[in-house]
Amino acid sequence: MTALRLVGFADLTSAELDRWRALRAGDPVLDSAYFDPAFAAAVHASGVDVTVAVDARGDDLSVLMACQRDGSVLRPVGWPGADFQGPVLAPGAVFDPRDLLVDGVRSFEFDHWLPPCPSVEPWIESRAVSPYVEVSGGLDGYLSRASKSGKDNIGQARRRTARAERDLGPVTFRAQSSDAEALAWLIDRKREQYAATGARDHLASADRRALLALLLDTHEPGCEGIMSTLHFGDTLVAAHFGIRSQRVLHWWFPVYDPAFASFAPGWILLRELAIVAPELGLERIDLGRGDDEYKRRARTGEVEVAAGVVTASAVRRVGHTARRRAVTAAKSSRLAPLLRRAVHARRRRRAEAGRA
Repeated sequence: MTALRLVGFADLTSAELDRWRALRAGDPVLDSAYFDPAFAAAVHASGVDVTVAVDARGDDLSVLMACQRDGSVLRPVGWPGADFQGPVLAPGAVFDPRDLLVDGVRSFEFDHWLPPCPSVEPWIESRAVSPYVEVSGGLDGYLSRASKSGKDNIGQARRRTARAERDLGPVTFRAQSSDAEALAWLIDRKREQYAATGARDHLASADRRALLALLLDTHEPGCEGIMSTLHFGDTLVAAHFGIRSQRVLHWWFPVYDPAFASFAPGWILLRELAIVAPELGLERIDLGRGDDEYKRRARTGEVEVAAGVVTASAVRRVGHTARRRAVTAAKSSRLAPLLRRAVHARRRRRAEAGRA
């Protein structure tokens, strides 16, 4: 095992941040912006204390894992919104997640673990696919790889764009917008969507909303906030906020005005992004974990991510595993629709009570 210690993000030197970038650049598996120090910096600036597990300081740094701590529980930086998680390692360096149980940390929880790591395998409780869309070569390149369903939906998006042009006015797509009002619109519509569906509100806390604003002002090669907008005439009907690292864009917070649902604005957004991908230098759009229908239809490939918990306490691990299995069993049971409606109703009541 490697002796790790926890260091505050603000205590890292500029040379250590450069070392972080260099190590990340050397591993093609870590091409997502989630692994860049600029993402951790934005999370830290949003009001969340980011701590970094390191094996050494300065040029000797060969193992690091950016995290955030909640009492005795350590989780990957950006939790619960980080769609890819894992350590940044020098070639040949060894990582054992048990080494994170230091300085009073009793457990390390992860839910989107990406890089292959034999020492993590014993702690994995579940796995899921995370789809992506290959857009090298633009729209034609995507269509050459897409499934029949993906091609059909892109064709429908083209026809719906023409219908919107005819009925509602010019359709305007902006691949990169820095409009603060558009970001506020996106956040409001996304929270309304969470409330309407009963889904967990990932933008309920002020620090997560602040994170999006901070990332929109982040323009580093390894991490840049990207907001795209879609207007019908003068009306903003859809937007997407994601993070980019050079050739890879992570599809993070898409939303549209339900009043325009018949136009499937999300597919129009995705089509427009594929069209401008060569101009933007994009080759892949990561859609994130989930079995949403549009992800199944749009994807051209997928990677696997894992969830689990690392702890020295057998009792804590058994309890955590039991809770996760209970949730999984409930989701796959015949009572799942009823249970889902009950959970959604409860969350809607909480949201309404919070607004009262």
